[in-house]
Amino acid sequence: MLAATSTVDAVVFAVSAVIVLAGASGVVFSRNPVHAALSLVGTLFGVAVLFVAQHAHFLAAVQVIVYAGAIVVLFLFVIMLLGVDREEDIEVEQLRGQRPAAAAIAVLLLAEVVLLAGKEWTTGASSVAGPASGEGENVEKLAESIFTRYLLPFEITSVLLVIAVVGAVVLARRPPRPQEGGEGE
Repeated sequence: MLAATSTVDAVVFAVSAVIVLAGASGVVFSRNPVHAALSLVGTLFGVAVLFVAQHAHFLAAVQVIVYAGAIVVLFLFVIMLLGVDREEDIEVEQLRGQRPAAAAIAVLLLAEVVLLAGKEWTTGASSVAGPASGEGENVEKLAESIFTRYLLPFEITSVLLVIAVVGAVVLARRPPRPQEGGEGE
């Protein structure tokens, strides 16, 4: 029986991995932002299948509902709001110093990842949120953890998402263009 389940697991993993990699390639290489967002949906669904294969059904549901549903819809909303029909000159830098600042932040993040790679929490040490054993189901423990210990970061994240949407709306507002050539001309 072990051989049959491992074969099925291997097939599910292989198919999901192909879907995830194809979707991720679509996100990176698509020139159209709408196509990139739709490729992201495929990637997120592939990851959800991998969660199901690991018997993490709650994470699979969250992956589909929150990420593939809400976050990608938010991305599409912002993409459509900003307009995908106009071309921009990437040679002209709208914000001076943006590219060097982005490069510096990327170097700092890479250094942080390298420094944290050797720390104990990345090697499978015990969870800091509490033991996995004890009374109650895992979903109950997760809910208790989110709505007690991690309530403030959870709410800050939601506020940041709202601020991002408001910022996108403000950026998308364009002044009305003057009419070129009137009816009487």
